[in-house]
Amino acid sequence: MSTSQLRALRGATTAAANTSAAISEAVSELIDALVERNQLQGSQLLSVTFSVTADLDAMFPAAIARRRDGWDSVALLDCQQMAVAGDLPRCIRLLAHAWLEPDQPVRHAYLRDAARLRPDLAS
Repeated sequence: MSTSQLRALRGATTAAANTSAAISEAVSELIDALVERNQLQGSQLLSVTFSVTADLDAMFPAAIARRRDGWDSVALLDCQQMAVAGDLPRCIRLLAHAWLEPDQPVRHAYLRDAARLRPDLAS
């Protein structure tokens, strides 16, 4: 990894409801998309910070990430998103720092209703 560069990956999604099941499903889908799009292995990830809107308090997104194979050494953090009038409800955002090859393009993941936050990055 001596030629790798530390890069930031972003993403967001929405949960269908404020339940453990709905949050777990949304977080798993978001992580899967980020891993697939960037061909990530757990060993490449340094940290992932999750933020959630105030209407999501049924579970911690990092608890879902912690269960992933190979993510034992990834620093995980949850926090509450700043409350702004008109913000997207039940939104989960993430910022991940990963070691990537310098020529590897960074592919962010904006899913579900969160695709409207960054339509230029949603696919």
